[in-house]
Amino acid sequence: MSPTETETDTETDTGTDSALAPAPTRQGVDPRAAARALATEWREAGRYTPRSDAWLRSFDRDFSRELAGRGMTAMTWPVEYGGHALRNVDRLAVTEELLRAGAPVAAHWIGDRQIGPAILRHGSPALKAEILPRIAATDAVFCLGMSEPEAGSDLASVRTTARRVAGGWRLSGHKIWTSHAHHATHAYVLARTTPREDVDRKHQGLSEFVVDMDADGVSTGAIPDLAGEHHFNEVRFEDVYVPEGRLIGTEGEGWRQVVGQLSFERGGAERVLSSYPVLVALLAEAARPARAGAAVPDTIAVSIGSLTARLTVLRRLCWDVASAMDRGETPVRAAAALKYLGNAFENDVVEAFREASGGLPPTAESDFGQALLAAPAFGLRGGASDVLLSLIAREETRA
Repeated sequence: MSPTETETDTETDTGTDSALAPAPTRQGVDPRAAARALATEWREAGRYTPRSDAWLRSFDRDFSRELAGRGMTAMTWPVEYGGHALRNVDRLAVTEELLRAGAPVAAHWIGDRQIGPAILRHGSPALKAEILPRIAATDAVFCLGMSEPEAGSDLASVRTTARRVAGGWRLSGHKIWTSHAHHATHAYVLARTTPREDVDRKHQGLSEFVVDMDADGVSTGAIPDLAGEHHFNEVRFEDVYVPEGRLIGTEGEGWRQVVGQLSFERGGAERVLSSYPVLVALLAEAARPARAGAAVPDTIAVSIGSLTARLTVLRRLCWDVASAMDRGETPVRAAAALKYLGNAFENDVVEAFREASGGLPPTAESDFGQALLAAPAFGLRGGASDVLLSLIAREETRA
């Protein structure tokens, strides 16, 4: 889970796959069909249980390795780095299917979604050669070292520092809400490399690093969520040595780089489909009176119709963001708009099921219960709503 920041039956289909599905890849494989087949295979074999918010809460290294073995990680990356030179719209088709299926994708999600693309854009040739093939094979598992205690929504106010030493840097600081840090092999860390008093603006003097989680001085502590599950962590860096080659991009340009990276984080289907299993459950709930020969209550029918229409539009927005990335653009405004609207949709799905079920008490194991516990974070991770609206307004005035 990354922070916000101040920037002055899972086969049920509720969209139109034919309208948005990419054409078969140059290898002749339809990525959507391949992802759907793998998820179905594992689910029917009892190898995973679908769940809400799976991209953050459902971690299975074996499933991620299986995806890698079938060419469904690093899809858009160059072949020389373990990728498959496909399009972002191909990757979108795969991620949609995996999220719809509630599949356990958390192990590779952060590295595949944003760290790999960030290193591709800004990393040195040596860093690309070292890290990217390992992410592609899911041997490297990344966590995000962005959020910090007392920084609130202001990412530029990070207090973690990196000071130059012979051959590299010494990193010291404290990160929080770091998902799956206890599983990760590497951390992406945003740190201050120029003291705040030496720059005009707090956004200046920040740099990005790749840090080994087994390095001396790195420690993690669990932060259980409302259900008692452990995926959040705090991470402490105490004078951790980071080799010179682990700097991503240019020293002091971390803010400019991370803003671009957030387009990858905000602009994907996970900002729309975190509660998709609940939408499937809602459809099943609506079908019960029909099977008994009774009419579906108007309120439920209207709710499903509205949610279906919104989902169709949001999927189109996901397609637009992916298409922009395929054109080499950085769709900051479109990604922010997608996340803002998508988070509202995810929460409304949960509320619609609550109303349709007549206030049935949720259990922590149910799709509804899982989504209900996850919902408070929908509008915070990756950018709080007020931050997103400010960003959209500012980008609009620049257009």
